[in-house]
Amino acid sequence: MSNKHKNPTISFRITDAERKQIEARILASGMMKKDYFVRSCIYNHICVVGKKETIYPLVQTVNALYLQLLDMQKAFTAPDRNPDVLPSSDDINDLQTEYTNMLTAIIDLLDGAKYLWEGVHHE
Repeated sequence: MSNKHKNPTISFRITDAERKQIEARILASGMMKKDYFVRSCIYNHICVVGKKETIYPLVQTVNALYLQLLDMQKAFTAPDRNPDVLPSSDDINDLQTEYTNMLTAIIDLLDGAKYLWEGVHHE
C-alpha cells in the first residue's frame, strides 16, 4: 500500500446551526454530500432541477416536520392537557429551526431554478 496515495482531505469546523443548515441544503439538492461540497466550493452556486428523486425526500422531510407540528398543536389544545407533557421551549425552538433551514433550502433551490420560467410566457 505504500504506492497508493489517497486524495487530499479538506475539513473545517462549523457550528451546530451551520451544520443543520448545510444538511438541509444537501437534502434539498438531492446530491451526495461530497458532490454538494465540491460544487459549492468550485462554483459558489448550486442549481438543481427538480425531479422525482430530488423532490420526494423533500416532501417526506416537510411532512415529518408537519406531523411534529401537529403533535405539538394537539398537546397544547387537548382538553385534558397535562402541563408536564407539553413541548418545551427548546423543542419548539428546534422545530422552528428545522422548518427555517428546510424552507430556506427549498426557496434557494427554487431561486436557482427560476431561469426555467423567467422570460418564458406560457399560454
